[in-house]
Amino acid sequence: MAQTNKERDQEFDRFAALLGNAVNQLSPDLIQDPKLGEVLVGLLTNQLNALLLIQSQVPPPPDQGLGQLAGIGPEAAPNFGAVRSPDGVTPYDEAVTSERILALGDLYYIYQHEMIGVFRVTLKLQELFKAGVVRLSSGPGAFALYQFDRRQVLRYTKLERLQAYLRAFGYTCTMPAPGAMPNRLFQKSFSHFISQVAIFFRDKRISEVIRERATDPSFGSIAIVRRAGLDLRYNLKQFSYGHLNVMRVEVLQLLEEAFKILNSDDIRRLFGAENAWEVIEDVLRRYFQEYVNASQRSRMAINGREILRWLAEPHILARTRAEFEALLLQIAEPAEEWLSSAQALGAGDQAQNGANGAHVAAAAVPRQVVFN
Repeated sequence: MAQTNKERDQEFDRFAALLGNAVNQLSPDLIQDPKLGEVLVGLLTNQLNALLLIQSQVPPPPDQGLGQLAGIGPEAAPNFGAVRSPDGVTPYDEAVTSERILALGDLYYIYQHEMIGVFRVTLKLQELFKAGVVRLSSGPGAFALYQFDRRQVLRYTKLERLQAYLRAFGYTCTMPAPGAMPNRLFQKSFSHFISQVAIFFRDKRISEVIRERATDPSFGSIAIVRRAGLDLRYNLKQFSYGHLNVMRVEVLQLLEEAFKILNSDDIRRLFGAENAWEVIEDVLRRYFQEYVNASQRSRMAINGREILRWLAEPHILARTRAEFEALLLQIAEPAEEWLSSAQALGAGDQAQNGANGAHVAAAAVPRQVVFN
């Protein structure tokens, strides 16, 4: 039989009484071990939710309880407490398809390397090679430069890549693809989540220093971190459809091919460089009059992708503090390093934490980007 309004209210009252009685009896133990309270509340809450779930699956009467409420027919309710009372609707599904979020993590990684200028440098070298103005002839780098754009018809063009960054992250100032909508809220949500992760572990380190028992739960709020992460996941979920998943695989292959060219022996000898990164910096300085912050961009690419990969998994949905802290620890250092790299680039705002007054960089990659 479907649950009545009075029965439902009584269940919540019984739960509150049971919880209060358990806390009262275990209060000395709770003082000694605060984690016991978290476990106790979690167990009782799970039992209540399981009971509500079972009762919600009981089929309602054919009229959905309207006759009881209106006082019509043989099942008319004698009072308001006997009226059927549903618990609510199905909650919003916080789960996401991990593949799409992982794809955006890779695309963010690609974007940062595009900002460094990897593809522009490779194409500039190819232009110089074709013009015969550099001392390249038949080495492995020269042959790879010749082949670099042989499959151009099969690849996404530069314009299509810029449009993808615009749609996924709101980056670049190119015109969006027909019908596409730029994701202008990504950077705000992304930097806010990273800032909250950094603040959480800074608070944790402070609490471990100033308190006598370092094993006690820290006073950092997991609710704020979780809410910031869920907001970012929701944003990514809405803008991760389409060809981005396929595109990131192709462009990752292109990025790998470009680095093999830049790291070849004859190319490195041409510039007296020890690795591909020095070739990139030298070409940008010599032919584009640009001084790129390759180190900071590279670390933002690596750490940003790691953070987005973490969000692709269900870790953000962990409920207990111990479980959440253990899972969040995976991106504690990447969050701090991303913030430090963004500050070094001078591309961030200052977000102030209201609890402790600590300033944390909410770094933002410039939306307006000009590509030569």
